[in-house]
Amino acid sequence: MDVSAISPAEDDDITPAVVIKDIARQQLVKVGAAGLSLDAVARDSGLPVADVEAAFQHRDDLLTALIVDAYDASGEAMEQADGAATAAGGSGGARLLAVTRALRRWSFDNPAEFTLIYGSPVPGYHAPQDTVPSASRTPAVLAGIVRSALEAGELTPPRRPVPGPPLLLPEAVQLFGGTPEAPFSDIVERGIVLWSGLIGLLVFQVFSRTHDSVRDEAAFFDYAIAVAAESIGLVVPPA
Repeated sequence: MDVSAISPAEDDDITPAVVIKDIARQQLVKVGAAGLSLDAVARDSGLPVADVEAAFQHRDDLLTALIVDAYDASGEAMEQADGAATAAGGSGGARLLAVTRALRRWSFDNPAEFTLIYGSPVPGYHAPQDTVPSASRTPAVLAGIVRSALEAGELTPPRRPVPGPPLLLPEAVQLFGGTPEAPFSDIVERGIVLWSGLIGLLVFQVFSRTHDSVRDEAAFFDYAIAVAAESIGLVVPPA
């Protein structure tokens, strides 16, 4: 997007920061996050470097803005899918399948942004606390579904408790809304396993690690979610 090509009517709604981030997303596709630079963004946008630096003083500021946007966009896709599934009277398993499918669609539609938030760390970049609320939207959706299923009596108790000391940070317990009583006292830990398994599965699929192992990657995704849901006692209905 060259800022010089924007019409006057469009210019009222498009700020330099929006233009800069759009160009930066194109840079992510071309050179990856590690190759992103304010000079390249200025060149491709047609903006003076000074204007780019006025909006984002350092490259890391721009990266943080892109990371926040990516987490927000993917989280919003899941929240909308959950809202639709809930409105349709879906069970906890149906809601889980809907939100994970939504995240999968977003990931395939935005592979560069998916890579930015779930791929290899950017050398020299350390995400600030500003990214935490947006990053929490995905686990918050999953936690909400599991909590609702627990309260509705939809969860099957685990076949055996997993022994060990408490492993959770207070923030994780708070996100879930407290620690349930036995036999579901480790449901938060199991939910984190589900969450991490979901992201790992998406990494495999977005980066084409399963295409030579299964005939239908979308169907395999549904299967994998159903298997993972069993670990928390939730039944995913047939697709």
